Amino acid sequence: MSGKAARIGLVTLAIALAAMLTTVGPVGGVGAQEKAPAGVEVKIDNFSFGPATVTVPVGTTVTWTNRDDIPHTAVSTDGVFKSKVMDTDDKFSFVFNKPGTYPYYCTIHPKMTGQIIVQ
Repeated sequence: MSGKAARIGLVTLAIALAAMLTTVGPVGGVGAQEKAPAGVEVKIDNFSFGPATVTVPVGTTVTWTNRDDIPHTAVSTDGVFKSKVMDTDDKFSFVFNKPGTYPYYCTIHPKMTGQIIVQ
């Protein structure tokens, strides 16, 4: 094999190896990196949290958005999270890093309740 043919063969081999490594992914095999959980939105409207119950994986950010014309809060009954008073279009976010059930309510309107279930 001539020098030029050997160089072409090595370049072809290097390209093939690079393609295989990109397809397989990082050390640990295909899928070794897990995607971060996407965020979830809870809308506050008409004196209710919607959806009232949300089930999410560990590491998910939940964002409450007040779409009502009245101020509201989102406060955990066990003190895990506490929003400020949210006026119309204000938001509050919290990252749930531990599994469990997190009931919450609006401190201004205590009959408004919801829960986040983290698995």
